[in-house]
Amino acid sequence: MLFERLPVVVKGGGDLASGVVYRLTKAGFPVTITELAQPLAIRRPVAFATAVYEGFITVDGITARRVDGPPAVKSVQAAGEIPVLVDPQGASLAELNPAVVVDARIAKRNLGTTRADAPLVIALGPGFTAGVDCHAVIETNRGHCLGRVFWDGTAEPDTGKPGRVQGHTSDRVLRAPANGFVHPQVAIGEAVTQGDVVATVGDVPITAPFDGVLRGLIHPSVPVTAGLKVGDVDPRAERDYCFLISEKSLAIGGGVLEAVLSAPHIVTLLRQSLNHSDVEITS
Repeated sequence: MLFERLPVVVKGGGDLASGVVYRLTKAGFPVTITELAQPLAIRRPVAFATAVYEGFITVDGITARRVDGPPAVKSVQAAGEIPVLVDPQGASLAELNPAVVVDARIAKRNLGTTRADAPLVIALGPGFTAGVDCHAVIETNRGHCLGRVFWDGTAEPDTGKPGRVQGHTSDRVLRAPANGFVHPQVAIGEAVTQGDVVATVGDVPITAPFDGVLRGLIHPSVPVTAGLKVGDVDPRAERDYCFLISEKSLAIGGGVLEAVLSAPHIVTLLRQSLNHSDVEITS
């Protein structure tokens, strides 16, 4: 691992966060993911958060594995895998002592991240202000600025609508029709026709809004409330897309990697690391 002395903690392991983890891991950074006890990931086959439920998951050739605590992190990384730690409050940060923290939870608001979390703190999307509660913000909205790094100010405001895919926006999203648990009737990656029942919540069906493939569905153990996003249908009908990190996720991951490699104080640590000098990480 090229930058083994510069650990990174990524808060969140959803599909966009997984693009960040993929880019950083491929570049040689040791990454640890922190997650909820019941992650809300929809695109589970391409979300490292799925390791919380399954014990491990391999996405685009990289395996993430659930660990019980910080002491197990280094052994998992030494095996070439990414540790996933259930730690929604970030209690492990002091022990992990990261050089970089990335808030990739896409909550559209700050859930408690501060610049004191690490020497370099990067946040994805709206809800953060660079120079105030983080050092850099990465644009997550599709368009000309997707993946751009902002060292001052904020990302574009939340539009409340998913990006347009073949003319479809909000109708791509499947929402819970009632409180309860989602019972899948169709597997992720399977073709669906408009009107097909893809899942139920209790006795209430969730139907496909148009022809395509089921791109994602929330884990059936997660209690849901009426109106919560629980699934996603892709009109492109390309099954392989359901199992590959998206171009949007990789673009955002590229922005995070740029921020890490261009932050002056991190560059100093990088040089020391490459020279095999003793590195002391301080805020």
